[in-house]
Amino acid sequence: MPELPEVEVTRRRIAPLLEGRTVSRLTTTAPSYFFLTPPAELKRRLKGRRIVGLSRHGKYLFAELAGGDRLLLHLGMTGQLFGAGATSLRLLSSTSRSSLTPEAQARLLEQGASAPRDQHTHLIFHFEDGAPDVLFRDVRKFGKVLFIAAGKLDKRVEKLGTDALEITPAELGQLGGKRRAAVKSVLLDQSVLAGVGNIYADEALFLAGIRPTRSAARLTQPDWTRLLEAAQWVMRRSIETGGSSISDYVQPDGSDGAYQDERRVYARTGQPCRECGTAIVRVLVGQRGTHYCPRCQRR
Repeated sequence: MPELPEVEVTRRRIAPLLEGRTVSRLTTTAPSYFFLTPPAELKRRLKGRRIVGLSRHGKYLFAELAGGDRLLLHLGMTGQLFGAGATSLRLLSSTSRSSLTPEAQARLLEQGASAPRDQHTHLIFHFEDGAPDVLFRDVRKFGKVLFIAAGKLDKRVEKLGTDALEITPAELGQLGGKRRAAVKSVLLDQSVLAGVGNIYADEALFLAGIRPTRSAARLTQPDWTRLLEAAQWVMRRSIETGGSSISDYVQPDGSDGAYQDERRVYARTGQPCRECGTAIVRVLVGQRGTHYCPRCQRR
């Protein structure tokens, strides 16, 4: 699932394609659980509307419309938001990618494996000025689109904690220190801090030298401070490198992110720790695969 860094990279790269433009029409697929607001209503409400900004909170994007209405966009697990003409093999389904030989993949890229407009492309923005379309594609349909009228709230947004790049160590310590759950589970709780997912929780815990199974209630305030500094550092670093392209995530121009090449522990089970050489282990914490170094993360 795209986490805060991937969503922030998407926001920064897709904003110039959306901001200041007026929607001429929308193309959608049929009603499904992808659409929290029915497609017909979206088409009616967005036609002729000007997008004045694109903001983010946690893993959610908000297209701000003139007049105060907002369009919530959530990438879910496999959502891809990109401009027309983007070229990437990751815009193909994983099944299609795996069936191609390396030679076939190279040929496809040379020919321009551009953004497909298929049954998985659930929402396309068309603009009055003829600017390139913006497409929202999601093979598994766990992404979400919701129209929020001016002055209205939504329960999905209301339950979110402070954004992970804005929360303070004191606030995190106060909220997290009350939990008896494993600290890894607390980091993933979007009501505590919004935006951290499996990748960056594992990476932050490694950088802070904290064992992911440790009870959150046993962490001291210096522990919380060190952990938050690590989490914010690793997320900012991932934003700098374009995010983690491990599965379906691509930047809006179709290019891969690069943070996956810098991972210390996530999805490196059995590989040597980059610091001490000990084999990285994988355990389940709250039913989530969790990776850590048993030597570097003793605390």
